[in-house]
Amino acid sequence: MAALALAAVVVVAPGGAARADAIRDDQYWLADYGIEQAWQSSRGAGVTVAVIDTGVDSSVAELEGAVVGGTDVSGQGSADGQTPVGTDDPTHGTLVGSILAGRGTASGDGVIGVAPEADLLSVSVGFGSDAVDSDTQIAEAVRWAVDNGADVINMSLTRNTLDWPTSWDDAFLYAMQHDVVVVAAAGNRGSGTTEVGAPATMPGVLTVAGVDRSGQASFDASSQGITIGVAAPSEKLVGVGPGDVHYSWSGTSGATPIVAGVVALVRGAHPELDADDVINRVISTADSRGTTTPDPLYGYGLVDASAAVGDQVASVEANPMGDLAEWIRLHRRAEVPVATPSSTAEAAPAPVPTPSVDRDDRLQALIPTVESMRSTGIPLIVFGLFGAALLGVALGALRQYRRRRHQE
Repeated sequence: MAALALAAVVVVAPGGAARADAIRDDQYWLADYGIEQAWQSSRGAGVTVAVIDTGVDSSVAELEGAVVGGTDVSGQGSADGQTPVGTDDPTHGTLVGSILAGRGTASGDGVIGVAPEADLLSVSVGFGSDAVDSDTQIAEAVRWAVDNGADVINMSLTRNTLDWPTSWDDAFLYAMQHDVVVVAAAGNRGSGTTEVGAPATMPGVLTVAGVDRSGQASFDASSQGITIGVAAPSEKLVGVGPGDVHYSWSGTSGATPIVAGVVALVRGAHPELDADDVINRVISTADSRGTTTPDPLYGYGLVDASAAVGDQVASVEANPMGDLAEWIRLHRRAEVPVATPSSTAEAAPAPVPTPSVDRDDRLQALIPTVESMRSTGIPLIVFGLFGAALLGVALGALRQYRRRRHQE
């Protein structure tokens, strides 16, 4: 079992972003990535986003009214999933939630999320050495989120391996079959994740890479891979954690809720669209970067919230990020079960062929072949030779016995 890791490079508290009145100025992505313009059409109202993380602390002032439900799948937290858990960084989930759906403060300052009117579900997962069977936790968390009304699932985490357990097949397919958009972090090279890891490698998942403020691929705060959908800011991010403490941090952990927030804006503006069309809107309206499209560093480009919400985009027939059901069919094929005869049916004995054997071929017919040994086990000739040897020993013993009697 591979251990789960949070996709954040560093969290520093409380640095230059500690004052609430300075936070809004530091949220450069709101203007630079078309989010403020998109708010003219949608602020995420009516959309529910599940944050599968260390837990979102709903007591934080800038998250007041944002968290509408939750659960704990780690066995370490509170029943509502809103008590931070884990040994790696228990503040992580609250930071993610604030970037995604922070409400700001009554005075108009503090952290405001990309989708400030979206509802959050907090699903707390145990990370770090104390976590038990994190693979099972994730599968349970995804299913719970779907069953409790999530339209979007944010996963700012990585398994640090390209593959994933079969339990995730069923859970993620369950989400996709229920029209849920799953958004996952690509991971961070600065944390040792040189390649995108699951769940970001799973077909159908909208994978998020990270860029710096200038829009260039972040060397430390992003990983590369062919499954990347779009890129978003992952450096010099600001958020709020438990105790109303403001943090400056980096990593695709922060880029992911920016994109999940954009997905919420699209779903709020276009409730008639299914998950496939929502994902297609996000990737097809992105600002292309790199030498190819998709690019292993940027995917389809930098996310553009205004274009994703407002542009005319043709409908699609399938998820442009891949078909998980088809992948499962091709790569998780179970062995075809051997049919067992019915207890009431009588099998007719197969006739034993008696082909004529030429004299020159008789000796060859007694020599076992590889095929005959595989199909019949120990060949008959072995039993014959063994029997002949026993007979020879018996005859020799009898002759010896008769000599002794004759001498007496």
